Amino acid sequence: MNEEQDKRIAWIDTVAPESAKGELKAIYDANTDRQHSCVDHILQIHSLHPKSLLDHLRLYQTLMFGRSPIPRPQREMIAVVVSAINNCVY
Repeated sequence: MNEEQDKRIAWIDTVAPESAKGELKAIYDANTDRQHSCVDHILQIHSLHPKSLLDHLRLYQTLMFGRSPIPRPQREMIAVVVSAINNCVY
């Protein structure tokens, strides 16, 4: 990460997957990125409040997989464009 990117990132206290216990560990285990064997940072920002993590996951499922007049590939394209506009590093 360069200095310019570093200035744009909000630093939020999180619980790392290897330190998670109880409900948070169960949520992390169920939502580990199988391809990279990790929990996405966007999910870890909710680690201090597991209910908000579950709510985030439900919202994502609804937006990306729920009934909609917008086809799934177009939803993915919208997500990519928004990420690019936000200089998202994923």
